Amino acid sequence: MHRVDGLPGESGPVGLTLALGRLRSLGASGLRVALPAPGHPLGLSGPPEFNARALDAEQAVICHGAALGLVPEVQEAGPDGDVHVEVVWHCLAVREAPPADVPSLGEAERELAEALREATEVLSRLDVAASGPVAEAAIDAYRARSERGREVLAPGYPPRAVRVLELAQRVGLLISVAYERGHGGAVSASEMAARASALRPVERTARRAQVAAYNSVVEERERGVR
Repeated sequence: MHRVDGLPGESGPVGLTLALGRLRSLGASGLRVALPAPGHPLGLSGPPEFNARALDAEQAVICHGAALGLVPEVQEAGPDGDVHVEVVWHCLAVREAPPADVPSLGEAERELAEALREATEVLSRLDVAASGPVAEAAIDAYRARSERGREVLAPGYPPRAVRVLELAQRVGLLISVAYERGHGGAVSASEMAARASALRPVERTARRAQVAAYNSVVEERERGVR
């Protein structure tokens, strides 16, 4: 169940359908995704109070056309095997300004390809178990589980956005495999530091590309592209 709390004109939490209608009446014409991380307020525009809550949640939604943003809070209750999950979206004021550090689709695609190539070279040189047939098989298994029965993006997105998001998700899975398989062949402190140093910028680039893909419809509408 999803509910939205703090909407202007509402005295308490309301359902998602009513909330989207209310946001539309307040001027919202689209929604942008933000995927911030410590030291990287990706997709945020302020103020500090909203950014802090979004950083805690590591995700947020920013309204286009209305100075409002939504930060999710996931609540779970009940015994094992019968857990009830509810998401409360807290509606807060945001600053009307360009979102931080969001690239265009073209920039995201170029950066992603370059970052993936550089990271693969570094990890292979360090003999880290994050590339090769084993990693490829793990990535394929991840993708089969996560993508079964769903589309990558809703109909209406530009084809380039689909390509960028698919590549970003694949890079994200590569990073997950690298972390989950431990330090692999990286046995010294310097090798482990080099490995982490190789993964951090790739992870950052993948998140930037995901945000660019998800937000591409709003960005094209804003530029007047049809």
